[in-house]
Amino acid sequence: MNPTTTQRALIEAATKHPQHKLVDFPANLKGGARAKALTSLCGAGWIKPCDNDKDVYELTPTGMLVIGAKPEAPKTLREGTKQSTLIELLKRPQGATLKEMIEATGWQQHTIRGAMAGALKKKLGLNIVSEKTDGQERKYRIV
Repeated sequence: MNPTTTQRALIEAATKHPQHKLVDFPANLKGGARAKALTSLCGAGWIKPCDNDKDVYELTPTGMLVIGAKPEAPKTLREGTKQSTLIELLKRPQGATLKEMIEATGWQQHTIRGAMAGALKKKLGLNIVSEKTDGQERKYRIV
């Protein structure tokens, strides 16, 4: 089955997202038309709802193949590295403070901030949020 012009445009937009999520929609695709497009893409197995957010969809390997794009091999992390330690801290529901990350990795503040901005956000496509509540240290976590 070949995708329609609209379906192809949506799939191509998702291939450009670091996590292959479908977040960019044409301005003319709203309401019922958007819902119909998403339903047809899901039905064909070209996209699926994200595990952590059912309102966001991600491209499947089949979806990439239908437009001739090669599915990427999943990025694997080596266990026991400082980067994997940092990711595990950030994946916790409560997140991690800068002080906790420094103690766990032995890195300096600027190294941790650089790793979060470069390796984790840009290269791995992880979404890291920073939160500060009154009277507490700033916490970072992966959402």
